[in-house]
Amino acid sequence: MRFELLKNFMDSLTGWIIPGNSAVVYKDGEKVFEYSSGFSDKENGTEMTGSELIYIYSCSKPVTVTAALQLYEQGKFLMSDPLYEYIPEYRDMYIGIGRKKAEKPITLQNLFTMTAGLSYNTETPAFKKASELTGGRMDTLSVAKCIAEDPLQFEPGGGWSYSLCHDVLAAAVEVISGMRFSEYVKKNIFEALDMGNSCYHLPKDGKKRMARQYIYDSGGAKDVVTMQQSAGGAGVLRDAGSGNSLVFGEDYDSGGAGIITTVQDYAKFAAAMANGGLGLNRNRILGAGTVELLKTNQLDERQQKDFNWKRLRGYGYGLGVRTMIDRAASGSNGSVGEFGWGGAAGANIIMDTEQNLAVFYAHHMLNPQEEFYQPRLRNVVYSCI
Repeated sequence: MRFELLKNFMDSLTGWIIPGNSAVVYKDGEKVFEYSSGFSDKENGTEMTGSELIYIYSCSKPVTVTAALQLYEQGKFLMSDPLYEYIPEYRDMYIGIGRKKAEKPITLQNLFTMTAGLSYNTETPAFKKASELTGGRMDTLSVAKCIAEDPLQFEPGGGWSYSLCHDVLAAAVEVISGMRFSEYVKKNIFEALDMGNSCYHLPKDGKKRMARQYIYDSGGAKDVVTMQQSAGGAGVLRDAGSGNSLVFGEDYDSGGAGIITTVQDYAKFAAAMANGGLGLNRNRILGAGTVELLKTNQLDERQQKDFNWKRLRGYGYGLGVRTMIDRAASGSNGSVGEFGWGGAAGANIIMDTEQNLAVFYAHHMLNPQEEFYQPRLRNVVYSCI
């Protein structure tokens, strides 16, 4: 295996604008690569190690769908079930400014696949109402109930839109399981996989263990090529603060963006999924057939047109994950069926059941340059094996 290629690529990123990064790779259940480059706190000269806490933002989503799929495996729901059977506020939904009544109900499958018609707009009256009702604590289920008052973007199933679907799915998990979402995940995924450094809210000693969160000020450059050219001059790294803007209150367990973890810890989840749901410690979190369902493209031709992000050419969308469907279109040297997702500060999970390959890579910089690093990271990883 030629993992010097991956090491060199990571070094090239930290030699560019990324302050620090870390990655762990598992192949056939064995750790074959672990490396960190650059700094977790550049100003103080603290080197990145992979053991520091980070926000992984939307890399939380694969855990949320896994949690929900555990309940699916227990016969607690069907994908075709209307969401209103679990959260009644979603019985009568309306579309757009004109508030035309939706003809179809939102199903649980719509939540998994981002086809419900929800949005990522958190500046609506629903959020203000949720804050008032909960005294600012914003528990997961209360927020989801209020979101139901916002009009949909389109008829359920009529398109694909990146949205708060997985936050609402987390609320559905609470209803179906009878447990707070963060407690459910802790018991059934984090503890099951010996992920002792993963959680939804910063622990008491968390601040001193957290990697500094940065944002890159490009000096006005918007595209990655210009930013590459400006790396030695105009652009500067700035502190982005220690918070997560998608955690709306102290009781909000964000299914879409809430996990705090380490690279070393979250790689255990990636390894379990790449091994068909069987963890490194031999604990099973999902059945192999369920993992196959999760990574199967769920989008029809209309929905696929909306799934048009440049870095995801050649991919479809499964249950909360990108999934490779066309190697030629994506320029990928990996497997059809490779699946995963990314996060707003530079986390990226790659899982491949065909190769039993799991990768978790992260840096901690908002505006993380996903279009640049994600496809290149994938291609470098597959070149190593």
